[in-house]
Amino acid sequence: MLLNSKSPLTTQFGRRLFTRREDITDKIRLYIAAMALHAISIGSSWGTISALALEYNISRTFIYALAAQLREAGGFIFSETTSYCQDSLRALSITTMLSLRFEGQTSIGATSQIMKRFECQLSYTGSVSQTLSRIGHLLPSTFSNTDDTVQLLVFASDEIFAKSRPILLTVDPYSSVILRIELANSRTAEDWRKHFQCISNNGVNTIYLVSDQGTGIIGGHADAMNDVVRQSDTYHAIAHVLGQWVNRLDKKAYKEIGFEEERQRVFKSAKSKRVKAKRLREYKKAGKIADQACELADNFRYIYLWIVAALNVFDNNGDLRTPEQAAEEINLCLDLIEELNHAQLSKAANKSRRTLPDLLHYFNAAKKIVYQCQKLPISSKCLKSYCLAWQWDKVSRKNKNPERKRIAKENAQFYKEAAARLHKHTDVDIQEEIFKRIDGIVQSSQWSNASIQSFDPI
Repeated sequence: MLLNSKSPLTTQFGRRLFTRREDITDKIRLYIAAMALHAISIGSSWGTISALALEYNISRTFIYALAAQLREAGGFIFSETTSYCQDSLRALSITTMLSLRFEGQTSIGATSQIMKRFECQLSYTGSVSQTLSRIGHLLPSTFSNTDDTVQLLVFASDEIFAKSRPILLTVDPYSSVILRIELANSRTAEDWRKHFQCISNNGVNTIYLVSDQGTGIIGGHADAMNDVVRQSDTYHAIAHVLGQWVNRLDKKAYKEIGFEEERQRVFKSAKSKRVKAKRLREYKKAGKIADQACELADNFRYIYLWIVAALNVFDNNGDLRTPEQAAEEINLCLDLIEELNHAQLSKAANKSRRTLPDLLHYFNAAKKIVYQCQKLPISSKCLKSYCLAWQWDKVSRKNKNPERKRIAKENAQFYKEAAARLHKHTDVDIQEEIFKRIDGIVQSSQWSNASIQSFDPI
């Protein structure tokens, strides 16, 4: 979308960056720009730019700006077509920049490189960062509901840090709309109370809140909307607390196996009977420790995957699970973890157990959503197949393991095709409609840390 002359962006991006010096005349500016542009084009800009900066007592940034202006002017004068005016070219560059940054999720450096490759304006790293920052200052920090009615949405709230300062963030996880984002000095209950109150004052209320166990968020929720259910974030409660131990125990097991192999090598190199006997004892001891480490890693991995499966909304037949079923299975798994007789694992298990009372509220939301889906013109078997397709689809997006991701995608496609064969063609896209409704089941605010990276410069 092109910017018009009345857009605030035009004024923002068109303002002068440098104070004009009277001794640097137009002829001198043209000379500096020409020398710099020539040096850049032949790849020897470093020495030439430094020499010009020293000779005229000006900054390198100013020289690059002059070179960029001359290049733009030359492109406009000598190009075969002049269909785009300067503002249109700059607007197109800004559109490209935003598309790369947010949809492509590229870094500022990568955005700059791609824009240079296609000879876009504002393609230098500093220009990209500055442009995004200016756009950010033009955006409101709170979403405003312009309708007369109050909107009811699921809130997913989290806090991250920018140079040791907290950023309080609340998003509608269904649409990814940022409801409020603010750079704060602290993250106390009072800060979160004001954060939630500001969203409510702008015509948006919550169905239920998804957050981690931060004391500030919990306190703010209690003060601002204690009549609303708070759903503990399953990522922070389970994956963040227990999941990290899977890799830790695997690394520990491989380390002990390596030590066992080293003890074996040392034993084989022994010559005397006394040394052989000593090293044989060390080798057997290392083997026993390695076996214990492997057993612990295997047992914990099995239990953890069982916990993850217990969090699924639907069972293997596509039937909706109940929060009681999930709680029973998770408690059993946490008991098994404590029986592993590992102090740190027991501590982690107890930490996860404390979140259980607020962890499974999403099953109640799922019950209402599935009830609404049952009113669609499809059979119960068809709906269950679509539910399983949705569940596997979610696994494929969240899983980082390539093999598991592949298997999840295959299973999702299988159930989509099976469901499509079970209902007649209608004017409504049944799969899209069901997925759209089931997406309202929010278990985690894990999205926030990933999504916010795209908004760092803003």
